Amino acid sequence: MPNIPVRKLKEAYFEERFSIRKTEPLVMEKELVHDLHRHDFYFALFIKKGKGIHEIDFVNYEVSDYSVFFLRPGQVHQLRLNKGTSGFMLQFAPDFYSPHENPAIQVLRKVSNKNHCQVTSARFEHIFFLLETMFREYSEKKFQYKESIMAYLGILFIELARQSANPNKTSDSSNSYTQERMEMFKELLEKHIGTKKQVSQYAEMLNITPYQLNSITKNTLQKTGSELINEHIVLEAKRLLIATTNQVNQVADLLGYDDPSYFIRFFKKHTGLTPEAFRQNFK
Repeated sequence: MPNIPVRKLKEAYFEERFSIRKTEPLVMEKELVHDLHRHDFYFALFIKKGKGIHEIDFVNYEVSDYSVFFLRPGQVHQLRLNKGTSGFMLQFAPDFYSPHENPAIQVLRKVSNKNHCQVTSARFEHIFFLLETMFREYSEKKFQYKESIMAYLGILFIELARQSANPNKTSDSSNSYTQERMEMFKELLEKHIGTKKQVSQYAEMLNITPYQLNSITKNTLQKTGSELINEHIVLEAKRLLIATTNQVNQVADLLGYDDPSYFIRFFKKHTGLTPEAFRQNFK
C-alpha cells in the first residue's frame, strides 16, 4: 500500500495560506480524482452543478447539485468529480482565520463539525455570490483585498452555520455553552488522542469536571465521554492504517499504546476486525 502524504499549506504568504479556485478548469476534459489523503488545513468544496463521490473519514457522500463539503485539518478523504462539474474549492490554514471575537470562532467550529450539507437552490445562490466575490478579490488583488476576503469568509461561515440551525428552536446561553464545550472537546480529541485517553484529562483542559463533560456529551450526542474518546481512537487508527504504510505496532505506538496486542484487541472489539484485516479489506 502506498504511503499517502499529508497535504500541507505553506505559511509564508497570504496567497499560500488561503486559496480559492473554480472546479471547471479541473474537470474540463476529464473527471477529477483525488486519492485518499489528509490535510493540515481546512478544505471546503461547493458544488453548483455536477456529480461524483466524496468519502470523508470512511463515510461515502454523493456529490450532487447544491452540495457543500467542509473538512477539518486531519480528516482523511478521497474525491471523484465528474467531468463538467461546476463550483468552487476553498482552503485555508488553521491560523489564517483566527478572529479575536469568540462568537466568530464558535461559528467556524459549528461549520467544521458538519462534513456535508445539502442546501436549496435559492440558499446556494447566496453562498455562490459570496464565493464569486471572494474569487474576484483573490484574483484581482486590489486595495485591501485581504481584509475583504476575511470579511466575506466570516459571512460565508455564518451562512453555512445557518444550514444546521433549527429555525423553530430558540437559542439560550446554556445551549450555547454546551455546544461550545462539545466542539472544543472534539478539537482537543483531534490534537491529543495519541497521548490522552481519559475523560478526566479532557475535562481538565476544558476547565470542567468529568461529570460535567459526560453530561454535555450525553445531552448533545447521547454518548459518554469515554465512548467518544474510543470512537476517535478507532477513527485515527483507521486513518493511520489506510493513509500510511506503518506496521500495526507502529500505529499502536503513534496512538500511545505500549502493548500492540492490547491495541489489536481494542480495535477488533470496536470494529469486528483486526487492524491488518481492516487494512486488507480497504484495498
